[in-house]
Amino acid sequence: MTELLYSLPVHTDEDVVAARQAAREIAKLLDFDGNDQTRIAAAVSEIARNAQQYAGGGKVDYLLDAAAGWYTIRISDEGPGIADVKKVLAGSSPNSGAGLGILAARRLMDDFQIESAPGSPTVVKLSRRVPGGSPRLTPRRTATLAKELASVGPRNLLDEFIHQNQELLRFMAELRARQEDLETLNAELEDTNRGVVALYAELEEKADRLRRADQTKSRFLSHMSHEFRTPLTSIMALSRLLLDQTDGTLTPEQKKQAHYIRKSAENLLEMVNDLLDLARVEAGKSVVRPAKFHVTNLFGALRGVLRPLQVSGAVELIFEEPDNFPVLDTDESKVAQILRNLIANALKFTERGVVRVSVRLSSDGRNALFSVADTGIGIAPEHLELIFQEFAQIDAPLQSRLKGTGLGLPLSKGLAVLLGGDVRVESTIGKGSIFYAEIPVVYESADRRAAVEGCDILLIDDEEVPRYLVRQCLGSAFQYAEASGGREGLELARKLKPRAILLDLRMDDLSGFEVLHQIKADAATRDIPVFIMTARALTKEERDTLNLEAEAVYSKEMLSDPDACLKIRAGLDSVLKPGQPGRMRMPQSAGRG
Repeated sequence: MTELLYSLPVHTDEDVVAARQAAREIAKLLDFDGNDQTRIAAAVSEIARNAQQYAGGGKVDYLLDAAAGWYTIRISDEGPGIADVKKVLAGSSPNSGAGLGILAARRLMDDFQIESAPGSPTVVKLSRRVPGGSPRLTPRRTATLAKELASVGPRNLLDEFIHQNQELLRFMAELRARQEDLETLNAELEDTNRGVVALYAELEEKADRLRRADQTKSRFLSHMSHEFRTPLTSIMALSRLLLDQTDGTLTPEQKKQAHYIRKSAENLLEMVNDLLDLARVEAGKSVVRPAKFHVTNLFGALRGVLRPLQVSGAVELIFEEPDNFPVLDTDESKVAQILRNLIANALKFTERGVVRVSVRLSSDGRNALFSVADTGIGIAPEHLELIFQEFAQIDAPLQSRLKGTGLGLPLSKGLAVLLGGDVRVESTIGKGSIFYAEIPVVYESADRRAAVEGCDILLIDDEEVPRYLVRQCLGSAFQYAEASGGREGLELARKLKPRAILLDLRMDDLSGFEVLHQIKADAATRDIPVFIMTARALTKEERDTLNLEAEAVYSKEMLSDPDACLKIRAGLDSVLKPGQPGRMRMPQSAGRG
């Protein structure tokens, strides 16, 4: 229930001062803090002054809703009303004094209500929630407040002026203190920023050192591998001559020695070849030669190459031939090398059971997922990452009997990444492991991937010359993709997700109007800004249609004007730069159809 605590008329300047004083005193009795008292008094002063100056006077009622906890000041005037209240609240009142007072009071209070219409008085309600720590507002407490208020005598103008000056000085002191705190904080932030900049510089320097060290390592491995291959090849050739007894018969012991020499040379040559391949991959010099091939042919070749590795009849190597598997378009030799390493590794660490090689398509149909599953010794969870590091060796009983270079798995992973895929493993100690090699069905070069991932602008025009002129006009600051027709443009828009589209209207296969409509109707492309670039003169209806869905309409005649190119670039920047999503409209210049 709302009770009237106090009421007073407002017709003179002294009345305005009294209204301000009463608002503050009541706020003080309701336990509002000093800042809130000043805000309430200032809001009441602004509205009371409006009533006195612009409406010929009025009345101020001080109300308290004890149950809901609201302190409300209702100010009603005797004026002709306000013609457009919404305009005043929007800040565009023709009467700047009254409008500014209303807006100021609205910002200072928790709740603001105004009722006004031409020919009727204006009523403004200013409300503020009573502080939570205030004593409970019982009817007895409310009656006490009314008595205390009645005992407070009105100040004269000089007293109120002094009080306002004191409040102003207090606010200025608080503002200066906050300013000093802000300056201190800014100084601390500057010190922190300098520290961060220094840290980034140090990290960049260390990263540069690491890059140089990595490049040095790759060059060393590459050079040393080439240097090792020549003498190793010679050792193998000479050991073959000895084993073939070309220059005389060898004793059994000599044959054994020559066999050991050749076997050691073969192992060392295998390590050298792996090192050389790994160095090429790490240095980015391994060339990918994509070509189309069938998985069944790949499995057949691997079956023949890996048969000699089946030294134990207790291990069966099984290739599961896929049915109706799509043709792969990637580097067959590198896929074969990946699988050869994985299968050889599985055979090495499987004493009995099965090594099973299979392939299936990923759920999206874009990748071939090869798997090599064995029933070997398995790998502990803490070693699943270690095995993909160069020269890593796991301390296990079987590992100690089977020597290896520790390069096969890192090389396989590196080759898979080079082809756009990856290698991963699942394993359980004592039960075996499954190595997965995920390879894209169609290899996409790094250049093409970069173009797709970084496409700024898609140019859709069935004529090559306008596309060239657009690139010349906009410059090299953007990355472009081009479509020579409407249907190709729609496909590329869905695939590349460009940041903006420049669209011609007149194309043979599909008109620009239809392309624009389909782009905006597709959830995958509707948020891409589309700019029209046309040489045709548009009717009013066509311009209206385009304005509904396109960011801007440009004439192709603008492409030959440097100043016009600057305007086009500005229009593109307005949607390409983060935080600047604005739409832009430009006049359509007449041109030939």
